[in-house]
Amino acid sequence: YMVVSDRVSVNETLKWVHKGISNLKRNLLGIHHMITYKYLQNYLNEFVYKLNRRYFGERLFDRLIVAAVHPYVQ
Repeated sequence: YMVVSDRVSVNETLKWVHKGISNLKRNLLGIHHMITYKYLQNYLNEFVYKLNRRYFGERLFDRLIVAAVHPYVQ
């Protein structure tokens, strides 16, 4: 599925992609100084985990309880 769009809408749409990539690069270069190919997927998984949970805030404890109880409730 392909969408043709103008330059302004592309810049607006891809703005968050560029921010995500730049945050990933900053994270890898700032926290993890020696990156090896063997552990690269682990670093990417950690980044995605943190990125997806950045707005949980006060709901974090509730989600932890649900995750801990969920396997036993089914």
